[in-house]
Amino acid sequence: MTPSESKPLSPLDKEQLQGLNAIRDFLKVRTSYDVLPLSFRLIVLDTELLIKKSLNILIQNSIVSAPLWDSHNARFAGILTSTDFINVIQYYCQFPDEMSKLEQFRLSSLRDIEKAIGAYPIETVSVHPSRPLYEACRRMLKTRARRIPLVDIDSETHKEMVVSVITQYRILKFIAVNNEHNTVLLKKTVRDVGLGSYTNLATARMGSPVLDVVHLMVDNNISCVPIVDGENRVLNVFEAVDVIPCIKGGAYDDLDNSVGEALCKRPDDSPGIYTCGEHDRLDSIFDTIRKSRVHRLIVVDDDNKLKGIISLSDILKYVLLSGVEDTSRWS
Repeated sequence: MTPSESKPLSPLDKEQLQGLNAIRDFLKVRTSYDVLPLSFRLIVLDTELLIKKSLNILIQNSIVSAPLWDSHNARFAGILTSTDFINVIQYYCQFPDEMSKLEQFRLSSLRDIEKAIGAYPIETVSVHPSRPLYEACRRMLKTRARRIPLVDIDSETHKEMVVSVITQYRILKFIAVNNEHNTVLLKKTVRDVGLGSYTNLATARMGSPVLDVVHLMVDNNISCVPIVDGENRVLNVFEAVDVIPCIKGGAYDDLDNSVGEALCKRPDDSPGIYTCGEHDRLDSIFDTIRKSRVHRLIVVDDDNKLKGIISLSDILKYVLLSGVEDTSRWS
């Protein structure tokens, strides 16, 4: 079928594409710097820091990631995330005799750990803060990164400096807050646009050992595992960031504890879980993002039984790429 013979767009389709195009145009004229709040703090970790100490710093400051800085070469060296700690856990499992050495590993050793367990190397993708926000979004999708550091060049020293880090959540919230007049045009449902994953979902029970859930995340290349009961009703979600307090102080033996015990270690300000149904519209999802700190949505039916998972990557990918080929047909 040629483009001229293809099915004409319905009014709902046109309205949806109008909203998506307006959001994309907005992302192309706003910079990554625009996403930053008026006031924020940035914690950058030197790669010579012990991995064990970096854990305590993250927990004490209620953060789950931090940019890394190579002081020897005076340059940005990637970003420390929960994935790195999961790599450390895998190393601990594969090389239990190396436990004493693990205690002395520094952040610079993360590369060696990745090679030893055959993991993907740490991401070093970054973007200049004055570049269009659209560019940062495309880089995040290409590398599957959930956050991207903003790296500039110091005008005096002519060396790199980390300005801040923006996350997928921060970008989507920026869209939701500043583009409400366009997000209200996204009236198609989750099912209509095929948003999320619905097959072969990995799940666990409250009594499952944390280590088993970590292995599930590694084997399935995912960052969260829904916790369900015997009827497949959603009780909670175990996320990759939940492993951080579990190994605080090098307490790797605590990985034998249950998921339920691990979830009790979450900070008091933890956002919890957010659910939606397959018939919820995308405009309502953006409204939720605008009002709440959402990191993913668990799709459930009327009985709260698990149906699927919508990640922020799914939403960002849809906003940036859906209908791109169709746009010229009617705009």
